[in-house]
Amino acid sequence: MTESTGKSRIGVTGLAVMGANLARNIARRGTPTAVHNRTTAKMTEFIKEYGDEGPFTGCESVEDFVNALETPRRIIVMVKAGRPVDAVIEELTPLLDEGDIIIDAGNSHFPDTVRRTEECAANGIRFMGIGVSGGEEGALLGPSIMPGGDPSAYAEVEEVLTSIAAVVDGTPCCVHVGPGGAGHYVKMVHNGIEYADIQLIAEAYDLLTHVAGLDAPAIAKIFEEWNSGDLDSFLIEITAKVLAKTDEKTGGPLVDVIVDQAEQKGTGTWTAVDALGLGIPLTGITEAVFARGLSALRDERKKASTTLSGPAPGQGADRDDLVEDIRLALYASKVVAYAQGFAQMRAASEANDWDLDLGAMATIWRGGCIIRARFLNRIRDAYAEHGDVENLLMVPYFTDAVANAQDAWRRVVVVATEQGVAIPAFSSSLSYYDGYRRERGPANLIQGLRDFFGAHTYKRTDAEGYWHTRWSQDGTEVASGGQPRSEASGSTSLPAGTDTPASEPDTGPKAE
Repeated sequence: MTESTGKSRIGVTGLAVMGANLARNIARRGTPTAVHNRTTAKMTEFIKEYGDEGPFTGCESVEDFVNALETPRRIIVMVKAGRPVDAVIEELTPLLDEGDIIIDAGNSHFPDTVRRTEECAANGIRFMGIGVSGGEEGALLGPSIMPGGDPSAYAEVEEVLTSIAAVVDGTPCCVHVGPGGAGHYVKMVHNGIEYADIQLIAEAYDLLTHVAGLDAPAIAKIFEEWNSGDLDSFLIEITAKVLAKTDEKTGGPLVDVIVDQAEQKGTGTWTAVDALGLGIPLTGITEAVFARGLSALRDERKKASTTLSGPAPGQGADRDDLVEDIRLALYASKVVAYAQGFAQMRAASEANDWDLDLGAMATIWRGGCIIRARFLNRIRDAYAEHGDVENLLMVPYFTDAVANAQDAWRRVVVVATEQGVAIPAFSSSLSYYDGYRRERGPANLIQGLRDFFGAHTYKRTDAEGYWHTRWSQDGTEVASGGQPRSEASGSTSLPAGTDTPASEPDTGPKAE
């Protein structure tokens, strides 16, 4: 140990920027904090630079680190997601006692958290997976914290976590989410919504640039104005700042010399893939992930720009009207993105028996995190007033907000299409809205086609049970008795001599 102040209440291992800032945040509150890093030099440098900020104990070895902690030991792991987390757990486990707590505060995939919870429990160790949002600044000054795992373990660290979290209206942005992987799951969906939010902002910027004909400084002022209304949020605020930044080298807007190639770390993809498994239509977030993938094809896009034709450029609408239409379309699309994300959390809660309090999730996202916004107060109130509503679009405030914006929303989609400006998040959000509000869509034809080529059966509007038409035989319709085929026996309740359904009804991915 490089310094000793007695037993520390909590420890942090992994002193990259996020881990270092989180440790500083904890110690600044007067909580004795042990710090450790795989590379001793980084720990030593940390103590040298920040050691006077609070009661730190710097530890050179894992053994020193564990011995520096009071029992039950509380250890926050802040390392890269994946195998590095497992490696730290494997190194710590032999040194810990029954009842000690390991807390993974990185961006781990929630199935890994579920697995680690079970593995640690087998060794008598309590494991928690907590989502931490707010980036480097949030980790230091007050993040939004989404703790998941053993409630008894949370009780041991609740005071520390709530003391370092962001606070809005006197309420810490930290609440126990649920058991197992619930904390990391909610953080995953948070990041997915962040993807959609950022994509929608980028599409608004694209329209203001290439259809309204405005430059970056002018658009910066528009976003600054928007931030004083319903769109008030951290992302809108920093969009204005990014667009207003002047490049020291060229003297022009910095954004104009940034390569149009967006990177990603995978949480948006995790969110989209999980939604597919749950059967939740997550169009906004998924399109945002696809848009980043398309942006990565920069060399291909350069070639395509000289080969593939598009509409002749020109003004598609009055500039002032267009700016207001884009604002309304942005807000309506944002409502859809959040509605989809909260619907996904609702479905996951039911599937995993997590009993998520969705109103509480909106509450802790109001401060500290990347998607913090005035808008989240509306979502918190919606769940307080309407309970476990299936979709936020059905809450009167959001119903009215989207209804009031829909004409502008449609005009924006039309003018973007006419001018050849890609708006996958705007347009898919509108399509979701239109699909969701229709009592009857075209899926009846889909089922008819599936029954024709795969005998997958269908349901009728005027009768119970499942049905099948012998399309390639005599064209007659036969009843299946309303019971799905037994997967174990492969039998079916269709009358003898009829086609055998491939699946009845569909329960998951199968070959068509």
